[in-house]
Amino acid sequence: NEKKKVKGGRSPCSPSRVLHIRQIPNDVTGAEVMSLGLPFGKVTNLLMLKGKGQAFLEMASIEAAISMVNYYTPGTPHLHNQPVYIQYSNYRELRTDNLHNQARPQAAMQGVNAVQHTSLAITSALAAEGGLLPSQGSVLRIVVENVFYPVTLEVLYQIFSKFGYVLKIVMFNKNNQFQALLQYSDAMNAYYAKMSLDGQSIYTGCCTLRIDFSKLTSLKIKYNNDKSRDFTRTDLPFGDGQRTLDTSLAAVFATQNTIFPSYAGPAGFAPPLGFPQGPVTPSAASGEMTIPAVTGIPGNSVLLVSNLNPEAITPYGLFILFGVYGDVHRVKIMFKKRGIALVQMADASQAQLAISHLNGQRLYGRIMHTTLSKYQTIQLPREGQEDKGLTKDYSNSPLHRFKNPCSKNFQNIFPPSATLHLSNIPPSVTVDDLKNLFASKGSTVRGFKFFQKDCKMALIQLGSVEEAVHALIELHNHDFGENRHLRVSFSKSTI
Repeated sequence: NEKKKVKGGRSPCSPSRVLHIRQIPNDVTGAEVMSLGLPFGKVTNLLMLKGKGQAFLEMASIEAAISMVNYYTPGTPHLHNQPVYIQYSNYRELRTDNLHNQARPQAAMQGVNAVQHTSLAITSALAAEGGLLPSQGSVLRIVVENVFYPVTLEVLYQIFSKFGYVLKIVMFNKNNQFQALLQYSDAMNAYYAKMSLDGQSIYTGCCTLRIDFSKLTSLKIKYNNDKSRDFTRTDLPFGDGQRTLDTSLAAVFATQNTIFPSYAGPAGFAPPLGFPQGPVTPSAASGEMTIPAVTGIPGNSVLLVSNLNPEAITPYGLFILFGVYGDVHRVKIMFKKRGIALVQMADASQAQLAISHLNGQRLYGRIMHTTLSKYQTIQLPREGQEDKGLTKDYSNSPLHRFKNPCSKNFQNIFPPSATLHLSNIPPSVTVDDLKNLFASKGSTVRGFKFFQKDCKMALIQLGSVEEAVHALIELHNHDFGENRHLRVSFSKSTI
C-alpha cells in the first residue's frame, strides 16, 4: 500500500518500540537487520517477512527506537548495497511465539543480544541464521575514496566510536589512496561498524568509506600525533608527525566519477560537526581546490550535551560525571534551555573519550546526547549578567583526576557500569556504613566486597547502570571526616 509508505522521511505513526523496515533484499539475514538497531540498544524481538522484503524490529526501549529513527532519517541505511527504509510501526510490541517460520531469525536475535555479555554466544546463533561469522578480528582496514575534504584522525574516531570503544588508529597513504587501520576493543564492535558504515559517505557525495577486516590482530602504535593514536596510552611521544591539518589529501581524487549516497547520520558525521556540505570549488587564480573552512572543528574540547533533565541536572553534576573521562574546566547550562549544556574538557582527546563513553547514556530518566560543540571555549558571564549559577569554572578544581601525568587513573577509564570502584575508604568505615550511604541516595545495593590486599578499596554493585551514574555524581568526594574523601569510579569488574 503505497499510501502508507513514508513520505519525505516522515513517519505517519507515533513513536513505538517496534520499527517497520522495508525494501530488504532477499538474501539479507536476520543478523544483518539486527545490526541496524544494535548500536542504539538491545533488540528484544525480530520478525522477518522475507517474501515481502520487510521486517519488524522491536527495541528494548522507546528511547532506543527514537534514537535509531533520528539517526537514519537524514541518510538512508543500506543492506547489501540496497537502501532500506525505516519507520515507526503501528504495533507496540511483537508476538512471534506461534510463528513457525521465525525460528532462525529468533535464534539469531537471541545470540546477537547475548554478545552484550559474551562474544562466544554469537557463533551458534549466526550459524543457525546462515550468516557470516564475525571471526575476522577487531582490526578494520578503511579506504576513503573521493577525498575532497580532509579526513582527520579525530573525524574517524568520532564516527567509529558510535559502534564501540576504539583503542588505536593509524592513518597513511598507500597506492595513492587514503587508508587507515582501526582497532576496536571487541571483534563484534568491528563487525557492526563494518556492516553499518561500509559504502557510506562522510560528506555528501564524497569521502566514501570502503571497509574490510585486516589480517592484523593488533596495532602497534609508537607515537600519539595527527597520524597515529593509541587511546589507551597517554604517555607516548609525539614523534615526527605534523600538527598542522594535512589538506593535501583533498587532491588525491580530483574527479568524482560516481554519485555516492549521501550520509548525515550520527554525531560524528558532517552536519552536527558543522562540516561543509557544498561542493569543492576550483580557484580560478591558482587552479587549485578551495576547501571550505571547517567551522565545527573535530579537534576542539567543548562538548554539546543535550536532552538533559532540567529538574535534576546541575553544573556540578556534569563536572563530576564528565570528570571521569578528563579534567573538566568549565560547565554552562543554557539559561533559556535548561536541558542543554556545554562542557569544556582540558583537551580534544578527553572530549572524544567523553563522547565515546557518555553519548547515549541514561541520566535522570533521559537519554543524554553528547557531541562536539561549534564553540571553542565557554565564556564566563560578564559582571552583572544574570546567570543564576548556571555557568561554573572548575579549571583549578582539586577534584581533577588527570592532573598528574603518571596517575593510575589513566589506566582505569571504563564505560559507565553498574559496578563502582571505591577508594580512599577510612579504616573505621564498615560494609554496612557504605551500603547505608549508597542506599540513602536511592541506590539498590546488589553486592559489595572489600579488596583483600587493600581495605581502603572496595567494589559495590548497584541495581542498574543509571543508578551507578547517579551514585557516582552524588558520592564522589563524599566527606568521611578526618580529612578523608571517598573516590568513586566505574569498574570493569562484577561481583
